[in-house]
Amino acid sequence: MSILRPFEATDILRFHAVNADPWTATYHNGYYASYVAQWPDLCYTVEGAFDDQVRAYMIAKDEPPPPDKQHHGHLTALSICPAYRGLGLARVCMAMLERLSSDGSAGWAEAAGGEGEREGEATEGANGSHPDGTDCVDAFFVDLFVRCNNHRAIAMYEKLGYSVFRRVVDYYNGMEGVGSTRDELDGFDMRKSMPKDTDGTYVRANGREVLVSPEEVWA
Repeated sequence: MSILRPFEATDILRFHAVNADPWTATYHNGYYASYVAQWPDLCYTVEGAFDDQVRAYMIAKDEPPPPDKQHHGHLTALSICPAYRGLGLARVCMAMLERLSSDGSAGWAEAAGGEGEREGEATEGANGSHPDGTDCVDAFFVDLFVRCNNHRAIAMYEKLGYSVFRRVVDYYNGMEGVGSTRDELDGFDMRKSMPKDTDGTYVRANGREVLVSPEEVWA
């Protein structure tokens, strides 16, 4: 059993078991604090039911501000320590992010395929979502970035309905190891349309073949 609650800035003092994972990037303290200050509704921590150690967390945001036509929910980090994998936590966290990034027409537990109810009694209360969807940002899509060689994560997100929109060349430049391959340096921009994207404008079928530079992403 696990407890899901809002992410707190002090969680960075207790998330070593999660960030020891080689696929997880660790940023400076102010980076996490900025998310807590600006997007508290989109950042969550998972604790064990019988201890206070951080076992998983998600930090996310929505940008650029509406009514910009690129307004979207963005998953910045979702990481789970090895002992807590396989429990459906990733599906629950992503369902929450999607619900808060959409128009609120579907409950997050429903979107998670019932996983939210199984994960623990504290999950529903921690989410704090309003049933009328007034806490949702109604964005066009949700996106995330993942290394092209992180096949396990890519497969998981594909099962959740995400697809590759474009390949960002050298997206992880400066964060690689010695002798890194092209697939470790490049990142896939994966997306999933929200109800507002009625005609599928923000997804494409041939995204793996579309190469862009990081400057095009950050512009």
